[in-house]
Amino acid sequence: MRSYRVGHVAGIPIEINVSLLLFAPILAWLLSRPQQIGLYSGLIESLSGTPVDADALTTGVRPAFLGIVAAVGLFASVLVHELGHAWVARRYDIPIARITLWIFGGIASLERIPREWDREFRIAIVGPLVSLGLGLACYGLVVLLPGEVPALVFLVGWLAIMNVSLALFNLLPAFPMDGGRILRALLSRSRSRSYADATRIAARVGRWMAIWLAVLGVLAFNPVLILVALFVYGAAATESRTVMLDELLHGVTAADLMRELNAVPAEESVAELLTRMLHERRTGYPVADERGRIVGVVTLDRLRGVREVERDAVLVEDVMRRGVARVEATTPAFDVLGAFGDRGRAGSSSNTTASRPGPSRARTSRGR
Repeated sequence: MRSYRVGHVAGIPIEINVSLLLFAPILAWLLSRPQQIGLYSGLIESLSGTPVDADALTTGVRPAFLGIVAAVGLFASVLVHELGHAWVARRYDIPIARITLWIFGGIASLERIPREWDREFRIAIVGPLVSLGLGLACYGLVVLLPGEVPALVFLVGWLAIMNVSLALFNLLPAFPMDGGRILRALLSRSRSRSYADATRIAARVGRWMAIWLAVLGVLAFNPVLILVALFVYGAAATESRTVMLDELLHGVTAADLMRELNAVPAEESVAELLTRMLHERRTGYPVADERGRIVGVVTLDRLRGVREVERDAVLVEDVMRRGVARVEATTPAFDVLGAFGDRGRAGSSSNTTASRPGPSRARTSRGR
């Protein structure tokens, strides 16, 4: 689903996924139900000793107010959790592409995952530690708050419970939770075990954990837990495949995957290009301007949208895709795949051009 950028924190783009926009009102409604307010009020009172008047919280517009503020507070806590990851990653000079808040929490998109076990361990463990610290801070505040402000006691106490729960849940040894990365870091600490082997073991543990969560969700008639289990299972498999692909492409560069293609002039007509495609049996070309600079990519699919009577008048520059990702010929092949993925997530062309120095010749990758 599409994500929307809402701002920056310490230079890191913050995005909100559509799934969160759809889920947040539902979460707010669930939290505003009197049964939920009564349940958490009793739990907060038993844990902190601070009295919470649940009856006062379920009158008028207070339930709706509590639900909205609690939902916003939860995802603010998730954002702080992800910022903890980003802070440690930056200490190791690892750029952060974005932080995305979505239905299952948050994702800090690191430009790369460090292969050094101690660095990955520290980046992963800091998230649960931040959540645990937030939970303990909220608990300490609840103990100090007077019972005459039940709404404030309830909200702070609820955030204390949620942050501690978030820390514990993220420690489960399953990708993409922090516990899965912690497990991989500890497994790869052994010199006799490669990073790929550690990933396979951690991913296998994650899949079994997902199966256990799914069974638990079925027995408890909890559809949310079943969805989480499906997500965890898929994420564990994806992580394993990604690392295996990285190992397979180790030492391979974009130049090893490219084929020589002459760029077509931007001022060439669609009719001329279609004739050239038919003669050369190709379905795509890089497009160059009058100076020989690559300015876009044109494919057969784009040309098909031009009516036959207009093909002599319409130029290639009118139908080409602009804003293509660019990589150097020496770029590692795995990073090239990452460039493809970034372009797709941005909602624009997923074509990538790789070029060598030269006046009018370009290379393009073979495919995704």
